[in-house]
Amino acid sequence: MSIKIKKITRNKMSFKQRIYLFYISLGMLRTLKHFFKNLLNTKNIDFLEYPEQKPTDITSRYRGLHRLTKNEDGELKCVACDMCATACPAKCIFIMASEVESKKEKAPIKFSIDMLECVYCGLCVEACPKDAIRMDSGIYTKTGFDRQSFVRDIVELSNTKGGF
Repeated sequence: MSIKIKKITRNKMSFKQRIYLFYISLGMLRTLKHFFKNLLNTKNIDFLEYPEQKPTDITSRYRGLHRLTKNEDGELKCVACDMCATACPAKCIFIMASEVESKKEKAPIKFSIDMLECVYCGLCVEACPKDAIRMDSGIYTKTGFDRQSFVRDIVELSNTKGGF
């Protein structure tokens, strides 16, 4: 059995086509048009002064920063089952459990989420059998100066209130 190879000849592009000069100039013209339009008429530019003004077009399905929920007694609902950490594709959730003397058998003594690694997929929320973790905090951004400030621990996660 022989394999037939078909050779395809390519036509040479002219110098004008190779440097894309026409298309580059079209893009620059469009950019300059928008620039001068906005420069001369600044009153029609929509902007939001973020920390003072919150966005109004956020739906209830928006995934904000994580929070841990509490039951009526003020205890965390989390039973440290490790389901959220198992479901997380980014492996950014770390839980250390200990035994407790209350109704539940285990509770987390360490619970942290590395927000720089999180992809905000929501699989941790879906995997939790106790509805202990949610992404409805209403906090849209997290800022910091070093990597450690983006790791949210159990204290910060449990003190965050729901925003929607």
